Amino acid sequence: MTDKDRYLTATLLRACDVLEAFRTEGELLRLSQLTARTNLSKATVFRILHTLVHRQLVERVNTNEYRLAIRPLKRRPYRLGYGAQSTEFSFSRDVAESIRRAASQEGVDLLVLDNRYSPNTAVRNADTFVRERVDLVVEFQTNESVAPVVSLKLLEAEIPLIAVEIPHPGATYYGANNYLAGLIGGRHMGRWAKQNWGGAVDEVVLLELRMAGALPASRLTGTLVGLREVLPGIQDRQVVYLNGNGQFGRSLEVLRKHLGLSRGRHVLVSAMNDPSAIGALRAFEEVGRAENCVVMGQNASPEARAELRRPATRLIGSVAYFPEKYGEAIIALAMDILHRKPVPPAVFVKHQLITPENLSHYYPNDTLLAGDIDALLLRSH
Repeated sequence: MTDKDRYLTATLLRACDVLEAFRTEGELLRLSQLTARTNLSKATVFRILHTLVHRQLVERVNTNEYRLAIRPLKRRPYRLGYGAQSTEFSFSRDVAESIRRAASQEGVDLLVLDNRYSPNTAVRNADTFVRERVDLVVEFQTNESVAPVVSLKLLEAEIPLIAVEIPHPGATYYGANNYLAGLIGGRHMGRWAKQNWGGAVDEVVLLELRMAGALPASRLTGTLVGLREVLPGIQDRQVVYLNGNGQFGRSLEVLRKHLGLSRGRHVLVSAMNDPSAIGALRAFEEVGRAENCVVMGQNASPEARAELRRPATRLIGSVAYFPEKYGEAIIALAMDILHRKPVPPAVFVKHQLITPENLSHYYPNDTLLAGDIDALLLRSH
């Protein structure tokens, strides 16, 4: 405690916490809600409320609800928590940087924790957000199995939640329109195969991210539907699902094994994201069969854009999500939630097909470092 802190009165500080827990004029709160918002004991909150009611600063309504009898106190700046997916992927790093930038412009405090692509870390970080009493959490974690756990911890603490890319129970969703993004990519692959191979396709390889769950998987569902719109002759027996886990190294490994068994001359590959797509492409190149494949990515990440600039690359496109724009939209959504404005249950980003032909139009100022794309993708493994 500093010299100045010794003059503070603990009881008055707790009373201010209770008064500040009322966020809008006329808001009705139960004792349990005030206890959760203040992180004080039920007995302490009850005694403070009894005193505030006696002094006519708070009004008791019915038997178990309270509201301010004065205008809400001027609040401290909002403090938001951001659970970042990982520093492994450029997409994740771009989202995190855009959120930091937008939070700074909005004048809100931001506590950033790295989920490290780990479900256990995501759960621990949720506990930290609760202990730190943040006003709202923006959560970007990939494992569907712990999404209910993370959600419950935050919702029990009455902390609103925005889920980025992976839906969480009770959260407002922000991110990809997965089915549409897949549809865009699938149609493009079909048109390419029709124009360059006369529509002859031996095999379709779809690289999954199984731990992300059903909604992100609809990206591959959309891919297959879009492909069959152009090439209706594609049969189920021609479609192979492999779990690339959304990672370069894992996708390279599973394609290496698959190519030891497959001899398809015309193979279409679509992946959940760009690192996975590039890993698959490298597997074909390793065995000297690059001309037998074309690959479709998702995200239009810097690595994919660098690959699209390589002469004669077999990566024919990537669907853009523009993560550098996420922050502004997410922070605006967070402010609407905190100000109790109505918000939709899901907000989708706008997608755009990026190809070698239009790349410079959409990304004219790319300042990609010349270097080894694969080394960049593997750096965290």
